[in-house]
Amino acid sequence: MAVLSSAPLQFVASIPLATRVITAATIVLSLFYYFLRWSDNEAVALAWLVLIPGSSIFYPWTFLTSAFVETTIIELIFTLITIPPSLRYLERLWGAVETAKFVAVTITVSNIIAFGLNWLEYMVLGSPSFLYGQAYHGQMALQIGVLVAFTQTIPEHHVQLFGVIKARVKTLPMAYVTFSTVMCIIGFQCPFIVIQFGWLVSYIWLRFYKKNSGEVLSGGPAYGDRSETFAFVNWFPPFIHVPITLLANTAHMLASKFHLIPTANIDVEAGGYSQLPGGARAEAERRRAMALKALDQRVASGASSPAPPQRVANGSAPAASRPGPSSLSETSAAVAPAADTTSKDVADVA
Repeated sequence: MAVLSSAPLQFVASIPLATRVITAATIVLSLFYYFLRWSDNEAVALAWLVLIPGSSIFYPWTFLTSAFVETTIIELIFTLITIPPSLRYLERLWGAVETAKFVAVTITVSNIIAFGLNWLEYMVLGSPSFLYGQAYHGQMALQIGVLVAFTQTIPEHHVQLFGVIKARVKTLPMAYVTFSTVMCIIGFQCPFIVIQFGWLVSYIWLRFYKKNSGEVLSGGPAYGDRSETFAFVNWFPPFIHVPITLLANTAHMLASKFHLIPTANIDVEAGGYSQLPGGARAEAERRRAMALKALDQRVASGASSPAPPQRVANGSAPAASRPGPSSLSETSAAVAPAADTTSKDVADVA
């Protein structure tokens, strides 16, 4: 009985700190929301816990706490199935501090952008529904952020969804963004628009601002992941790479000019490649992804094999390719003076 009673405690203790705190906050705040709603205090629950663009300016904590409130049991169950295991994996790679910063930035900045968008829509269209008819909640921004992080660390891994659909990890973020776009087009802007903001915010954070561990080839701490395999253009299909590259390069140039992003700490001898935090597994996965990408590019370019050596009329190899006796004698003659010189130097030293 003692073993059975201690098993849940051991399981909880094995969960990393940041993952444990985020999971507990999600459960507690969601249950508190259900209690207030069932107590006929839904107006209080909405104002104090979720993000309402028209009133959250007076409740600034909701820019963060709204993500820990799932308004339905189904949403809560789905979040508990997906987010804690994902954060547990990332926290073992990054540590508690970087995981917590990633979660806070992805959630808060995405909600701030959604808040500003709703106010802009209200000023343009004049409909109060954009301010008081939409309540942002849940961890959709964090879910897409986790998928972006997995794309950075294990892009070539295969996952099986619902036991039927099999896909590479790197294809999942844009599939989720596409789903968000469709939902927004048919009229469900809230809360699905935060998926797009979460994708962009999490990518920018991981690309430029996340502080890596000391496991970089250039030595010392480094910020972000500037590798080619994690470039912004790789999120999009090849036929629009040219305008996306132009847009991304312009934005990067302006951000660098105004010192909005940290200076890259890149090892020149390593070809601009820095080892990912998290040890050999993440490093091997990144190198595998780079090798596969190079192989795909070679296959796509249709590189032909080198032409065979030319033959003369009788079918023999050209005379220039055969070292004749004169060539060998010249080589021996060239080596002999060097040997004589070496022996003289040894005699002088003696």
